[in-house]
Amino acid sequence: MTTSRTASPTLIRQVAVFDGTRLHPAQDVLIDGPTIAAVGPRLDAPAGATVLDGTGRTLLPGLIDSHTHTTDTAQLRQALLFGVTTELDMGGAPETARRLRAAADERDDLADLRVATTGATAPGGHPCQLVEIGMLEPFPTVAGADDADAFVAARAAEGADHLKIFIEDGTAIGKPMPLMSPQTVTALVRAAHERGLRTVAHTLTRTAALQAIACGIDGLAHSPADGPSDQALIEEAAEKGVFVMPTLTALTGMTRTPAEYALADDPRLRPYADPRWLADLDKIRTTEPGRRVGPVGVDPRHAADAAVRMFRLGVPLLAGTDGTDGTGGTGHPTTHGISYHGELTLLVAAGLTPAQALTAATAAPAAAFGLTDRGRIAPGLRADLLLVDGDPTRDITALRDITALWRRGTHVDRSALRPSQPQE
Repeated sequence: MTTSRTASPTLIRQVAVFDGTRLHPAQDVLIDGPTIAAVGPRLDAPAGATVLDGTGRTLLPGLIDSHTHTTDTAQLRQALLFGVTTELDMGGAPETARRLRAAADERDDLADLRVATTGATAPGGHPCQLVEIGMLEPFPTVAGADDADAFVAARAAEGADHLKIFIEDGTAIGKPMPLMSPQTVTALVRAAHERGLRTVAHTLTRTAALQAIACGIDGLAHSPADGPSDQALIEEAAEKGVFVMPTLTALTGMTRTPAEYALADDPRLRPYADPRWLADLDKIRTTEPGRRVGPVGVDPRHAADAAVRMFRLGVPLLAGTDGTDGTGGTGHPTTHGISYHGELTLLVAAGLTPAQALTAATAAPAAAFGLTDRGRIAPGLRADLLLVDGDPTRDITALRDITALWRRGTHVDRSALRPSQPQE
């Protein structure tokens, strides 16, 4: 189902505007076609415009999930239902990635998508173990620094928007694995930068994070979680100008108390959740109350502490879920859309203000990945927008009370897209 574009402009009056970094009270915002036409007090309504009263509400840029793994359009629809208008995929099958990105480019009932395609790892390195159990198809690996340029060239040719690099020796997940040398990682980063690709490193441990930073990586796909990070690591991240995606929801999802339990019980969110995901989640809650899955050597509290300390020294913090297919393939319940609200709640609990968490969800990921047309509210930018009741800069959970949503200027009918409804 493709959402049809709205022909007439929309004017939202007297709405509080969070522009990606700051809150501006009592503004008018004009949407005309796919872009924001004007922002300011007391704008004139064009002929035929739809006029909405924004009193008591807040307008924000569409949310950007900076770390997902997307395999079908249903996941992009789910993301959009919860206000996520852009997903940054961090690795998957190239054909699937291209197909989904093309679908998202054509359709306004799906979140937009940017893709990494095949991640770089050593032969037998993470995530090659998933090939062994049938969760992934075989994929090319990098034997050494001499292979780096050809590997990156192949990723660029298959359509990658950015490059994922795995620095994972397996200690955090209880299974030692081959690891690429620092020389190989450095060569991969150099080759990616020569082709205009940003680089993101899978790093769960402090050692891996330090190696990634030393090799010139642009960002950390996870915050180090295998123990308390010392100040030298925090300062190195700040000095080298990396960004970090804490992915607290995914890490919490591997413990006995996933964030998704509370999210699924929230009446503002539950009606839009995938019924199959809810059923699987309820089964986990009732039959596996003492569960723990995933990396046995990581703790989300260490990840939260490191990320917030980096942030306070100027490291850009990007909200991302590591959302996959929910409870199925990974064993933890982190999924598209609904889990993002858990990530923001966890960031605030870790020490960010709600406004800082909202920047991590909008302007910060847009800037980190060069998405200059979104992530902020300003004339000329894409009209990827969500309108919520209340003030999420004071209470981050107000972001869950979505009253209207636009994707590229097209109003999204959330009720029609709910997964309980028939879908094409």
